[in-house]
Amino acid sequence: METRAMIQLLKNTDGRRNRFRQHYLTALRYYRNQNDITLRNDGESKTKEEGKEAEDGPLRHADNRVSSNYAQLLIDQEAGYLATVPPAIDVEDDGLNDKIKNTLGDNFNLRLNQLVVDASNAGVGWLHYWIDDDKQFRYGIVPPDQVTPIYSSDLDRKLLAVRRSYKELDPDTGKQFNVHEYWTAKDVTVFKSKLPDYSDLETIDDRFPTYDVSTGDEVGAGAVFDHGFGRVPFIAFPKNKDERPELLKVKGFIDVFDNVYNGFVNDINDVQQVILVLTNYGDTDLAEFMKTLRQDKAIKMDNLGPSDKSGVDKLTIDIPVEARDNVLNRTDSKIFVDGQGINPTDFKAIGNASGTAIRALYGHLELKASNTEAYFRDALSELVRAIMGWLGVSDADSRPISQTWTRTAIQNSLEQAQVVAQVAQYSSDEAVAKANPIVDDWQEELKNRQDDIVAQDGYGNPDADDQLGGEDDDQA
Repeated sequence: METRAMIQLLKNTDGRRNRFRQHYLTALRYYRNQNDITLRNDGESKTKEEGKEAEDGPLRHADNRVSSNYAQLLIDQEAGYLATVPPAIDVEDDGLNDKIKNTLGDNFNLRLNQLVVDASNAGVGWLHYWIDDDKQFRYGIVPPDQVTPIYSSDLDRKLLAVRRSYKELDPDTGKQFNVHEYWTAKDVTVFKSKLPDYSDLETIDDRFPTYDVSTGDEVGAGAVFDHGFGRVPFIAFPKNKDERPELLKVKGFIDVFDNVYNGFVNDINDVQQVILVLTNYGDTDLAEFMKTLRQDKAIKMDNLGPSDKSGVDKLTIDIPVEARDNVLNRTDSKIFVDGQGINPTDFKAIGNASGTAIRALYGHLELKASNTEAYFRDALSELVRAIMGWLGVSDADSRPISQTWTRTAIQNSLEQAQVVAQVAQYSSDEAVAKANPIVDDWQEELKNRQDDIVAQDGYGNPDADDQLGGEDDDQA
């Protein structure tokens, strides 16, 4: 892309990018337990018994700002429930399945977990894939705020290009500059700038090495690289139809909980402050008053007669404990209901429950996870097709791909094992392996069962050996 056209594209996409980034950074703050209640403390959650100014009143001093970590709890619940065990990929070819699994790598579940977290915070997570210097397929997670997609305007909503913007450190000057990559289905062009209006935008001409096709020798460098995938090598993992952050569901309730809870703690600190109101005190030295109060347990007052109201009163704070407890409990419940999560205290209430009761407890979380899985399935299939294309599979774009997702949840394993045992003789080996509560990898379990059968027929079946031996004896 030409520099002038890139400047126009950057300006046209800045508004959308900045709005997206603002929502994402807010959600990221809450995920890191830096709720709005902590903004005055630069994001630090801490207590402060002496923090307020005099305008809040003589009894008001405490300014505790402790944030509640609901956002992280709700997001990590779903990520752990959905992505602790990576989905099993089946393309109807065992050899190809193994190659795909090896390409995805041992940390595929960690990357999928990160995609769930990114998608929850930003509304969409992004994955980028490439071929490294050793001609191996590689992929990585791109921070969502770096990516600005450009889609077609038709109903297919095809990904036409991607703008990726991020900061990079200049090792020569020690200063940062902005890098802007423009990815298409054919190539990528890399630019850099420092000014917000992009008037200094220029290509990074030493970004990619260039080679002589005939000799393979490096002959220079350039700002454009032909990646050769035939498609934009970025995959979106949307969280929902509107790509909205999960925080938008519960932010208001989290803020209410923080405000009420910290107000409660402030009152607890301030209630220790008792102010004595002296009427017609017979002296002017307050130090002498405190000394006399400690030593003699008595106070000298001037009294002008029966109608005189001279004496000592005290100012204290009344704490509406019951009302605040009610608000906190209701808000806590709303956060888990609207956020479609599980309150950990609910597990104590059900005790040693049956599988049905446990599944009911996971109901809201399962609905959210199932919706996430539905959107992630298409994205994961696109990644698998990209891997098959790199492996040279001729029908990579049309080959059927099945995915088996496994939930990680507290369950009554004994009850589940009993069910599997009862239906095992009426079910396929694959179904039994998938439902077995002590099996993590059902495909590996099937292979192990087949190996055991082969070993038994070859070495542990005496009838088969006798039959073969008898035939040999007859022939002899």
